[in-house]
Order: sequence, then structure tokens, then C-alpha cells
Amino acid sequence: MPENAPSSSALGTHIVMALFKTHGAADEAVRALGRAGVALSNISVLGRNYHSEDQPIGYFNAGDRARFYGKFGAFWGGLAGLLLGSGFFFLPVVGPIVVLGPLTSMIVGGLEGAVIAGGVSALAGAFTALGVPKDSVIRYETAIKADSFLVTVHAQEADAGRIQQVLRDAGGSDVEVHEVAASS
Repeated sequence: MPENAPSSSALGTHIVMALFKTHGAADEAVRALGRAGVALSNISVLGRNYHSEDQPIGYFNAGDRARFYGKFGAFWGGLAGLLLGSGFFFLPVVGPIVVLGPLTSMIVGGLEGAVIAGGVSALAGAFTALGVPKDSVIRYETAIKADSFLVTVHAQEADAGRIQQVLRDAGGSDVEVHEVAASS
């Protein structure tokens, strides 16, 4: 994990995770979380729904401003303005994904761990390091490969149930709360 990135435990003792079928639904979920008083700095969005009729597809980070191009450029660019941290990764097993929010640095840590461990995707490595059970890791990774979007929120235990309900009300599926592993 980059040295200046907050640890996942500093962001909260739990992580709430939900899947959304469309970029619009994921965007609305982030906005609903913001309206509910959830700190945007604790929210991450992951997705690979980069399909586009426009070429080229691209992403670059100029200083502290991220720029996205392609069919969902406005979606990713809009969320990048709200959420802290961004990255575009090509992950073996998963393929190309965009990650916004604090989970970005954890994916980087997962990439480093995947090189050492081998045979596991960086996404699986990051989720497992957070304390997400293997069956949930497989389900989330499979959904992302199938072009769903994953919204995650780091939270304190007392807030996790409320956040879980906001994500359900926003149309999220597979909404789960996991305790963050102590070493994260």
C-alpha cells in the first residue's frame, strides 16, 4: 500500500459491499450515501464496464485531477471528482478495471502480493487482505468480470447496518458487511 494512503482500519472497522448492474445505479448509490451523511472519502467504486463505440478508451491522472474517456468517461470522471484516489488496472483473471476511492491503494497492495503469491488476482488479494470471505471474493470478482459495479464503504460497526440499508434501498444486490481484518 502506498506510504501516504490511510490503512483500511483507519477508515473503519467494517466494510459494506454491494453490487450494481449499471453505472447509473452505482452513481446513484454513491450520491445516496453522500445524502445519508457517509463520508465520500470512505467510498470506493470498482467496475470494468468500459465498452464503448468511441475510441480510444483511456484514463490518465494529471496532478490531482483524473480524466476518463470513452462511453462511460463522464460517469467515471464525475465520480473521480467526488471520491479520493483513482486507478486503471489490467488485472490478470479480471481484465481492465477502474477503481475509485480508498480501495485503490489496497488494489496496489494486492498487486504487490499477487506477484509474490502468484495464482491469485490482485482483486482477490486485496479483498482477502481486508477480511472478505473467499466465497464472497469469488462472487464479487465474478460479478465485476460480468460488468457489474461494486460499491464499497469503509465504516465503523455502529454505522454498517445503516449503510447496508442505504445500499439496499439504492438497488444494490449481494449487500454484505464484513469485519476488516486487523492487519489491514
